[in-house]
Amino acid sequence: MRASLNQGFIAATLSLVTVLSAGPVLADDPFVLLKMSRLPGGTMAAPFELTALDGTVVKSGELAGKVVLVNFWATWCGPCKEEMPSLAHLQKQLDPASYTVMTITTDPQRQGISRFLSQLGISLPVLFDEDQDVSRSFMVRGLPTTVVIARDGRLVGRVIGPRVWDSPEAIAVMRQVMERGR
Repeated sequence: MRASLNQGFIAATLSLVTVLSAGPVLADDPFVLLKMSRLPGGTMAAPFELTALDGTVVKSGELAGKVVLVNFWATWCGPCKEEMPSLAHLQKQLDPASYTVMTITTDPQRQGISRFLSQLGISLPVLFDEDQDVSRSFMVRGLPTTVVIARDGRLVGRVIGPRVWDSPEAIAVMRQVMERGR
């Protein structure tokens, strides 16, 4: 009995030490600060081919070599619309040769989307996922959902819910993925 109590005490102490020693590391981790989940290494983004608001066809393979932030949204989603200006600001703050933002919607209201973007003065690619195949492949269950894809096509981060995408934390996440690939 006494041996099992000692083992329990030792295990609890080691767990506490581990958590406390990780504290400063976690406090500096931009993923933690942005409340973005890291995804298991090696998970590749599903390939896609979607039509953009301007009528062009965008193939995910054309984005290889860039870090891609994919934001799933809809015009009827208030938090989605609120975060759009910060997505546009983020896009402008990072090197377009290394980074891009793609927004994907299942919303069929193309004219409404054009008006919305125009009213805000936002220029972001909007891709249409009419059949919801891409949304399903990225396991979108709520809006907004945002996924970060590394240059090699691996999924590295995911968040459900709105964020301030031009915040120092979001910029740090994107720069980290651009520099380290994770």
